[in-house]
Amino acid sequence: MVLERPGEPLKLIEQSDPRPAEGEVRIRVAACGVCRTDLHVVDGELPNPKLPIIPGHEIVGRIDIIGDHVGAIEIGQRVGVPWLGRTCGQCRYCRNGWENLCDRPLFTGYTRDGGYATHVIADARYVFALPEESDDLATAPLLCAGLIGWRSLRIAGDGRKLGLYGFGAAAHIIAQVARWQGRDVFAFTRRGDEAAQAFAKKLGACWVGSSEDTPPEPLDCAILYAPVGALVPAALRAVRKGGRVVCAGIHMSDIPSFPYDILWHERELKSVANLTRQDGKDFFTIVPEVGIKTQTVSYPLARANDALADLRNGRLQGAAVLVP
Repeated sequence: MVLERPGEPLKLIEQSDPRPAEGEVRIRVAACGVCRTDLHVVDGELPNPKLPIIPGHEIVGRIDIIGDHVGAIEIGQRVGVPWLGRTCGQCRYCRNGWENLCDRPLFTGYTRDGGYATHVIADARYVFALPEESDDLATAPLLCAGLIGWRSLRIAGDGRKLGLYGFGAAAHIIAQVARWQGRDVFAFTRRGDEAAQAFAKKLGACWVGSSEDTPPEPLDCAILYAPVGALVPAALRAVRKGGRVVCAGIHMSDIPSFPYDILWHERELKSVANLTRQDGKDFFTIVPEVGIKTQTVSYPLARANDALADLRNGRLQGAAVLVP
């Protein structure tokens, strides 16, 4: 499924199977999650995508061809491909452990072809080995919603009272991690979204409300998964003195002006950018311990536009996953 121009529907095409270059592997795709970042690419909200582009960066599959000079990877190995597709390894950020901020990166499904396809080419250094026993559909959302959720949770700090704004693919995963860590989860949803609020309660949230509501007690930290800039002032008002608000999306509508008073008292506002390979190693280590259960809705590959539309219009509980 190919995006030829932003703002247009994806097109189903048939092309010859890709071949891996040196240092790359080819993966037969078993499942590919549909992420809000894909929506930002398709809708033209992220600048300068490689066009035409095959979207998708929550990829689960098995290696079927290995290029030259690839290390300890085997044919048939089950792997995951995330958003971070390659880094330069030379800029100041790469050299200092911040490869997520690399000056010359490649991103899967944005600046290199992704997983809305039967096969995908990946840099062998940037794939994650996955256990054999987990389910493909259930694992796919972990490759971005889970990984970015994990990074945003770590950046939010270790506060006990955690607010999650927007209860979709990422929040429903991270709510489970937070509860496993012993935190209290406060879930904020669209006003009147009773299904999302019931879903949050089912996953252990101690309080649910709309994004405009004031929680019953000040929060230690809050994470914004909804790409709505107007929620930033609301979240700052919800956290205690010294509290932290984390914006977890790659794109967000403009943040409105707000009084300095709600930032004062050493409250912090931070953003999350991409992920590191270490994030992936750390996260997939705890996944079996937490016992994360993802809620997914599967679509055949040819219905990728329907999956994107359902995500765009808030018709999903959990995550959409394409199955070639």
